[in-house]
Amino acid sequence: MSYGFVRAAAAVPSLKVGDLSYNADAIKKLIKQAAEKGAQFIIFPELCITSYTCADLFQQQILLKGAETHLQDIMEATQSCDTVVIAGLPVYSAGQLYNCAVVLQSGNILGVVPKTYIPGYGEFYEQRWFASGLDNKDDSVNICGKNVPFGVDLVFQDEKDDRICFGIEICEDLWVPIPPSSRQALSGAVLLFNLSASNEIIGKYEYRRELVRQQSAKCFAGYIYTSSGINESTTDIVFGGHAIISEYGNILEESERFRNDDQLIIGDIDIERLISDRIKNTSFMEPEKGTAFRKIKFRIKELVVSDFYRNVDAHPFVPSNPDSRDKRCSEIFAIQTSGLGKRFNHTHSKYAVIGISGGLDSTLALLVTAKAFDRLGLPRENIIAVTMPGFGTTDETYKNAVTLIKTTGASLREINIKDACMQHFKDIGHDPRIHDVTYENVQARERTQILMDLANKMGGLVIGTGDLSELAMGWCTYNGDHMSMYAVNCSVPKTLVKYLVQWAADNMVDEETKKVLYKILNTPISPELLPPDSNGDINQKTEDIIGPYELHDFFLYNAVRNCYEPGKILFLAMKAFEGNYDKAEIKKWLNVFYKRFFSQQFKRSCIPDGPKVGSVSLSPRGDWRMPSDAEAALWLEDIE
Repeated sequence: MSYGFVRAAAAVPSLKVGDLSYNADAIKKLIKQAAEKGAQFIIFPELCITSYTCADLFQQQILLKGAETHLQDIMEATQSCDTVVIAGLPVYSAGQLYNCAVVLQSGNILGVVPKTYIPGYGEFYEQRWFASGLDNKDDSVNICGKNVPFGVDLVFQDEKDDRICFGIEICEDLWVPIPPSSRQALSGAVLLFNLSASNEIIGKYEYRRELVRQQSAKCFAGYIYTSSGINESTTDIVFGGHAIISEYGNILEESERFRNDDQLIIGDIDIERLISDRIKNTSFMEPEKGTAFRKIKFRIKELVVSDFYRNVDAHPFVPSNPDSRDKRCSEIFAIQTSGLGKRFNHTHSKYAVIGISGGLDSTLALLVTAKAFDRLGLPRENIIAVTMPGFGTTDETYKNAVTLIKTTGASLREINIKDACMQHFKDIGHDPRIHDVTYENVQARERTQILMDLANKMGGLVIGTGDLSELAMGWCTYNGDHMSMYAVNCSVPKTLVKYLVQWAADNMVDEETKKVLYKILNTPISPELLPPDSNGDINQKTEDIIGPYELHDFFLYNAVRNCYEPGKILFLAMKAFEGNYDKAEIKKWLNVFYKRFFSQQFKRSCIPDGPKVGSVSLSPRGDWRMPSDAEAALWLEDIE
């Protein structure tokens, strides 16, 4: 199965200027290599059959005829190959010479696309030799004895799966205000290819890379770019051989520049993700006015994913690069504290009330509240931090909670909930020896009642501590820890919470607070609603019950952000967590995820306000509007 991926290759062949036979052999060799690796597409640099730097030799008939002859040679070499080949050469039509991309497959020419924007500035003199594709009056051209589609109005679409559609632009086309690829994307092209000859000067590499990355993002597309290598350098210009495969703003693969040998980079591009984002982005639905594109049909060869030319991030919410992760944490803190600060300004509240358990979530909420109070100029003692020991509270978490409250400068309130819960058990006729959901939820709701009433007494706001992962799994007590007056962590997944706390420990607090934060980081995740074990340690570990949060966050991101079907999520999880979890274990927890995600929507339908910090949010007023009574059967069947 392809799981919605297509495999594209970008080649940087080692060429010789004007040596057409040598160049054709180099191109054929790389086509063969790409085909052996399962590539469905391969792109070569601009004017690769002749080489880009032929200058006035482009006006020599022997070069033009030779280019067509060697195109025929390359075309014949593709007869037993289903890979779509995109190569560059000069093409004559109706009295003009055009810088073109020729699309080949299985011994046939599918079409010819001329370059639209012809540079005539700086080191570029193309206007001396080539006409713009916009000047072309014919919709076909005779090449290699065949009359084939010709023009800037071509996109190529798979006859079996019309989602697989690609467009082509050439070098300078990308550098103009509205590249042809923008219009191609609006007309259905989800893959964009660029044959280029971009020379190297100081700073150009970074700018060019960013152009490719941004164009793939703006067009919701895979952008495959390749440029002339060092062996096409001549006279006053030097090429580096820069090839990039980018998908929706992410660089999947990139070549090493300034190499003398051939290079071939390969990437698996996720068509399903791109289509999904286009469907969700209503701006992309705006009709394209102007160019009416002709759709040239082709038949893509089937991709069977075994070797996978793509990194699958096991922790999609958490940047793997430490510098990027630190920047992400800083940005999230800024969003959380700004949102909370606005709520305090609007309500004219001077006090915050927050329950502190000694766990990660309430720790993060307290740190955010303290930072917000600093910004507002409110004293930290106005933060009423309440620890509420219950039947499951352990000495370790209790000590951590008390120490944290004291070191942050908040006001400590301790309210033991055991007697109140025992009275409530009596009132409702529940045997406290039965440690069921009633036993657990009575404690959670008692704590929330205390916080709410205390906030009323102080004229303050209850700060919610629950995170995004808990909301996704419904791992919260309805009208218990599920409720607050502003939920600062509601868009922060569990896998990111610990990095935020660690970042705060390393960057925001004094040494004493840092010590307790690292103790909290090393404490197992638990609601602490069941009595401790015989050693006084935590007996109720969340991940033993509902599964590892790193798996559930992976499922959540790919189900909600990318809209993948469960079978594809299972496949990707096996790649991402290879060596950590086997298929049976991943499948087990994926079933748990979907069952809980569907059955617990009613809790998400009435969650408090809270700041959106990332691309995945489950707020019913924003990103996620799901019926509370939807059935999970279709999704569970797909897992099987």
